[in-house]
Amino acid sequence: MQIVQTLLEGLFNGVSIGAVLLVASLGLAIVFGLMGVINMAHGEFMMLGAYATFVVQNFCKGTPLAPIYILLALPIAFLLTAGFGVVLERGVIRHLYGRPLETLLATWGVSLILQQFVRSVNWVMAAGIVIFCLLFFGGLWLLGRRPGYAQIKAWAWAVLMPLSAAISFVTGFAMAQTFKLVVTKPWFGAQNVDVTAPAWLRGGIRLGTFQLPYARLFIIALTISCVVGVYWFLQKSRWGLRIRSVTQNRAMSSCLGIPTARVDALTFAIGSGLAGVAGCAISLLGSVGPNTGQNYVVDTFMVVVVGGVGKLVGSIVAAIAIGTVNYFIGSGTIALMLQPIKPAFDLFTFFATTSMAKVMVFALIIVFLQFRPGGIFPQKGRTVDA
Repeated sequence: MQIVQTLLEGLFNGVSIGAVLLVASLGLAIVFGLMGVINMAHGEFMMLGAYATFVVQNFCKGTPLAPIYILLALPIAFLLTAGFGVVLERGVIRHLYGRPLETLLATWGVSLILQQFVRSVNWVMAAGIVIFCLLFFGGLWLLGRRPGYAQIKAWAWAVLMPLSAAISFVTGFAMAQTFKLVVTKPWFGAQNVDVTAPAWLRGGIRLGTFQLPYARLFIIALTISCVVGVYWFLQKSRWGLRIRSVTQNRAMSSCLGIPTARVDALTFAIGSGLAGVAGCAISLLGSVGPNTGQNYVVDTFMVVVVGGVGKLVGSIVAAIAIGTVNYFIGSGTIALMLQPIKPAFDLFTFFATTSMAKVMVFALIIVFLQFRPGGIFPQKGRTVDA
């Protein structure tokens, strides 16, 4: 009876870890699986979603919205990171399609910038960025409406960029001199911040000596909702049909009148928005810091690759399998079950820590990919040649 209860406890914890991995990898499954873009900044989008949850929590503190702040943070985190995703796609990724190495390096650089951004951002920096964007992009938009813009495009960039940067710098310097420490103090800093779960997500359902935490159950329900929503969007909506069409054959889709540039931007926005939702979910499990995303980005790539690139069902199976195996090894459950077999018991006891369990799971994945390099559900048909 004790063994059965241990197995059930391990299964639930494994599924809950898998749910966290799945909600974190859903956005990557779309961006990497459907677009073939290696986005190393995906973890930082999760981090931005977690910080958005922290800001919403503080904003709602002491108000009637405090008990439901997490429900408000979910759409805000999605919209915030989706906006960042559109900016990244239009400003960087769009110029690097078909060049995976350059894309990897560029998004890795963006991830470092975002990490330093949350450490250093203050009112002066925020005001400077807003002023620069309004002047530079607003000027380009106004000039773009004039006939003959193509002939002066290079000059417009050459003039507007330094002019906008100079005005934003002078404005920020004036703010810093006028208000001193009020506007120069970092919003978050390098230290971690805590997100407190609302009262209705504390505690859990007790089953004998084991407790099912409400926060974990909420994350599982959120993951199921995200999976259903993504599946419905890709399979039932017009834009989902367009995304699948561009994935299958970009040239033919363009010839049929599908706006492939808009499809790319929308796909990246959805993938980035889902990363923000994942950040909102993982903020319930611990403190949030500038390096939060780095703790999950490797695991999310493993889920996508093991499940099969571009396969939603594969990502679900891989996330649950990796989460369950990781917990069973790291918690010592397998070592306990193999106690009569001395060599196996010693081996799994050595790996019965969180960090060493990841090492063993990674080794098992490498072995698995030797036999099934395409993952659990490999691509078939025209997508293999795309």
